[in-house]
Amino acid sequence: MSARALTRRSLLAAGAGALAGGLTRPGAVLAALGGPSPPRLSERRVGQLGRRAVTVELAAPADLVGVQWAGGSATGLQLRFRASGGRWSAWVAGGAHGHGPDAGAPGSGNIGDPVWTGGASAVQLRSSGPLSDVRLHLVDVSAGLGARRQVLALGPLANAAALPSATPVLAAGAGQPAIIARRAWAQGVAHPGVTPAYGSVQMAFVHHTENPNGYLAAEVPAMLRAIFAFHRYVNGWNDIGYNFVIDLFGRVFEARAGGIDEPVVGAHAGGYNLVSSGVAVLGSFMSVPISTPARRTLERLLAWKLSLHGVPSQGRVTVRVNPAGAVYSRFPARARVSLPRIAGHRDADTTDCPGNILYGELPALRAGVHRLALEPVRVTLAYVAATPGAPAPATPAPGAPAPGTPAEPSPAGTPAPATTPAPPAPGVPAMLTGTVALLDGTPIAGAPVQLQVRRVARKGEAVQEQPLAQLTSDAQGRFAAPAGFPGVSGASWLRALFPGAGSAGASISEPLRVSL
Repeated sequence: MSARALTRRSLLAAGAGALAGGLTRPGAVLAALGGPSPPRLSERRVGQLGRRAVTVELAAPADLVGVQWAGGSATGLQLRFRASGGRWSAWVAGGAHGHGPDAGAPGSGNIGDPVWTGGASAVQLRSSGPLSDVRLHLVDVSAGLGARRQVLALGPLANAAALPSATPVLAAGAGQPAIIARRAWAQGVAHPGVTPAYGSVQMAFVHHTENPNGYLAAEVPAMLRAIFAFHRYVNGWNDIGYNFVIDLFGRVFEARAGGIDEPVVGAHAGGYNLVSSGVAVLGSFMSVPISTPARRTLERLLAWKLSLHGVPSQGRVTVRVNPAGAVYSRFPARARVSLPRIAGHRDADTTDCPGNILYGELPALRAGVHRLALEPVRVTLAYVAATPGAPAPATPAPGAPAPGTPAEPSPAGTPAPATTPAPPAPGVPAMLTGTVALLDGTPIAGAPVQLQVRRVARKGEAVQEQPLAQLTSDAQGRFAAPAGFPGVSGASWLRALFPGAGSAGASISEPLRVSL
């Protein structure tokens, strides 16, 4: 049965046949119905747009729509939609929210954020000011059936398959929340364009997606596939922009590929992607709050993610605006900007994201995260070059930056590679050294530390940290090991993992690139 031929009757008949044939596992039932079709994109020209609403009838249902224009401010750009025979939705903002770009990717220019429709047959647009060369970008992830109609046709089968969990599980903060793996929504048809870039996590941004809030739980995987397709093929980014996405049912999804425990560079906050992690809540929160389940999950996810990277949940941090995304920023390129550790997107970029109500809830959210997060542990890792005939090198003080780790993003938008020292010479060998300490510098003695090397496959869809050595910190919280490991040679990304002990939660060092 081809995806193009799916109807309500054929879907239900296929489900009944699969059950009658003895396929009792939920995954096998859905496999018998056929996996998701690859996203299909199309474009419709609208032309000039102003205050009078323009209606665009679509030849086939579109599950997600976005607007592009050539000139003029789109602060008042709005759209709404309806399914065949249905009512018009509420008006939602159709302008840009200051995301992007990826390293090396062009800015998305005058392209608004994508809006989920679930299968619209008509779209209306209006603008408070004149816009020229307006066009609609349409994404279909349901083979022309309409995603909501497809979900309703499947009925219980739409929620039958268990959603796999992302790994690893690291007990930072108050504990890692259940995170649904990327493959649960990507399902083999949403692949990143390139291998992910890695930066650092010094703060987190909270976003919303400006989608209508009345979506079904079973629609969410299709929503993420559609957002991915828009970000990847319309905006020209490497992958979906956000690191994590939370739905109104309190579920958190791994979004951008590269590892949930890694400092993966996203495309969610122009000018700040190299130093932050981005979490988006699916929905629009200009005039309504997020759901209680989403709020609880957001607090726990932020407590875990920031603690894992040794970052406090309160206070502020000074970061530099990356020129690659400065066009979106409220501050000029290379400016040093003080931002909250947990920031709303509008704190840094010219946008109203994450919506007026959610933004107003951020102080209480920060307090909730602080209550959940134990005192973070900071782990450092440094490379010390070999020194002929010299005494053993000193270990850096707690909290000191690792040599070769970029303090600021490079103008090209990618972390500057660490300088590789000269090859080891006779005498004191090259060493990897580091510390384990609380944020105030108090050392943690007897802390187990695992040195790891990162292995990345399938453009970040498969990431593994391979253990290299198991160490223990001394009374000053220091650890050290010779910088040589069987089977590891050439330029490699290393990190140190403190898996947690006693009341202290897990923490990882910033990645260190060296040549072994």
